Amino acid sequence: MQEDAVIQVTGLHKTYDTGKVKVHALRGVDFSVQRGEMVAIMGPSGCGKTTLLNCLSGLDDIDDGQVVIEGVQLHHMSDNARTDYRAHRMGFVFQLYNLLPVLSSIENIELPLLVSGISPSDSRARAVESLDMVGLPEVADRIPAELSGGQRQRVTIARALVNQPAIVWGDEPTGDLDSETTAEIMDLLCRLNKENRQTFVLVTHSREVADRADRIVMMRDGLIVGEA
Repeated sequence: MQEDAVIQVTGLHKTYDTGKVKVHALRGVDFSVQRGEMVAIMGPSGCGKTTLLNCLSGLDDIDDGQVVIEGVQLHHMSDNARTDYRAHRMGFVFQLYNLLPVLSSIENIELPLLVSGISPSDSRARAVESLDMVGLPEVADRIPAELSGGQRQRVTIARALVNQPAIVWGDEPTGDLDSETTAEIMDLLCRLNKENRQTFVLVTHSREVADRADRIVMMRDGLIVGEA
């Protein structure tokens, strides 16, 4: 494993078998990310970007190869151990927020901590701190429907960071936002990346987003075909 590589992938293969057709989504990917780096993954639709993200984070099983996260082979863990590892060491930011509509902002943010067994008082204190970190303390008691798109994504980021993860995965984190709000969200992610030295891996179609990363990884047909 490369020195200080928080993510190391070798020979990664993933095939989806629908019963009628086999889709070779990943065809032998080699990939590494240094601790504290922000990496953007780009490529045409269907090239394997989201599959790669899901395999790296342990959300999807792999067919062959090796995924080492912080020195740990994720896919050698039991399902429960992998889920526990994700809960403590990873954060996730998705395009469509995935906030629970009946919960307030602060309740959405503290939920991962409560599920992990953190006490309600500690969970609430850390959720308040996380919401302050993204600059939205005033929306603590509002439900998602009462927030703008940019505010909802900031709450999503606060939830992703509340467990102080080593790695934050983003799947089109600005895909549902206008250009001005996209710039604001990327300003926030870049600031948090630098301040906390957390590793960010972002799948995006947006060159505007990718240009803010330390490195751009290009994918095509289930392979990494270049970097910028």
